Amino acid sequence: MSPEAPETRSSAVLTSPSTRELAPVPLLDLGREFSAIHVEVMEAIEAVLSTQKYILGPAVDAFEREAEAALGVKHALGCASGTDALWLALAALEIGPGHAVVSTPFSFFATVSSVLRAGAQPLLADIDPLTYNLCPEATREAIAAHAASGAATKVKGIQPVHLYGQCADMDGFQALADEFGVKLVEDAAQAWGASWTYANGTTKLAGGLGDAAAFSFYPTKNLSAMGDAGMATTNDDVTAERLHMLRAHGMRKRYYHDEVGWNCRLDSVQAAVLSIKLRRVEAGNERRREIAALYGRLFREAGLAAPAGSWDIADGIVLPHTDPRARHVFHQYVVRVSDREQLREHLSQLKIGSEIFYPLPLHLQSSLAHLGYREGQFPVAEQAAKEVLALPIYPELRDAEAATVVEAIRRFYR
Repeated sequence: MSPEAPETRSSAVLTSPSTRELAPVPLLDLGREFSAIHVEVMEAIEAVLSTQKYILGPAVDAFEREAEAALGVKHALGCASGTDALWLALAALEIGPGHAVVSTPFSFFATVSSVLRAGAQPLLADIDPLTYNLCPEATREAIAAHAASGAATKVKGIQPVHLYGQCADMDGFQALADEFGVKLVEDAAQAWGASWTYANGTTKLAGGLGDAAAFSFYPTKNLSAMGDAGMATTNDDVTAERLHMLRAHGMRKRYYHDEVGWNCRLDSVQAAVLSIKLRRVEAGNERRREIAALYGRLFREAGLAAPAGSWDIADGIVLPHTDPRARHVFHQYVVRVSDREQLREHLSQLKIGSEIFYPLPLHLQSSLAHLGYREGQFPVAEQAAKEVLALPIYPELRDAEAATVVEAIRRFYR
């Protein structure tokens, strides 16, 4: 799998008579989606402007009811961002000072910053090498080690992240929640429409798998706003009431502040846009699965793919692994590769989009040094951070463009 030296490889790509020029492939092209829904979106925005109800209001109420029906949850509350949704979920469950929350070092920064914002202590555990999700066994070890240390904080929550659009092992985490009496808070920022089938045969969608959950509608997400937006969900009436109160400065009655909440309300324009896109998201998720399957077939046909179930890049390009209990929505299509930086440069020269989610684990971020973790403490997460590479995937991506991406990578390695 070792490529040629960069200067030799570049020359071969440019001069080989058998090499055809490859068309550019963007990592994401939001314009394609907008062109299909332009009229609906503009009409919806104009309708909101005509009501002069710009914060919460009828458009937000309507989207929340639609989201509840789509997710199969009792309560869905729109808020200003996915980061706010994470904090709201934790705070509504009364997780705060004196508490610790177990989560993953391999995620976006908001996963841990939301715990800190709630006043709790982030307690990290390593990830599963195949799915990159928080590992239940490592979580159990982290809880045991925390208890044995005599730490002042008590573990009150587990925050699994459904990374890249695949649910974490919710059988394992529910067992831990039951055993230790802790709350489950789903970071479902990347997982709208993903689902998990439990050992008893019950299937539930992300957002209804824990005590509370958080979604992001950042413009790159499967269900996306045209700006920042998020949502917190729960099936518990008491938690829902607290979500309502906390997202509006801790008010139950106007200008009477029962707690120090936050201003993290969803605006009506974003809700109106999300209502339109919600009608398309399931078809979009199905198309993402089709593209993922196409990528897998093309990589295998090119002789580049590692055997199924491998996580060692010495075996070839490690393709995404789907847990048979999960229904993946492929928010990202992430492979593991050797010589990642050289490959990215090669793709960049060919105008093929790629991205790294995430290049530095959270426990090694300078702003989180006070947590006391050190390099080498979470080896699986650290190795993944050095090898993962996200390739273009979105519903409007054409089959020929996916083939171009694979061909570009084939040229790097062959």
